Amino acid sequence: MAKIKVKLVRSRIGTTPHQRKLLDSLGLRKTQSEREFNDTPAIRGIIAKVPHMVTVTEA
Repeated sequence: MAKIKVKLVRSRIGTTPHQRKLLDSLGLRKTQSEREFNDTPAIRGIIAKVPHMVTVTEA
């Protein structure tokens, strides 16, 4: 299965509680933190809700 890297590039300050929960579910708590995930529709759906805050690269 393909892997993707998700990196938090914007601060969580000023976001809605729903967006913060989505970032928590990805494990992104601090700016510039990075996690690697399997490329699944569920992960892509979470990323689609906060595209302005994260960058996605192929791993």
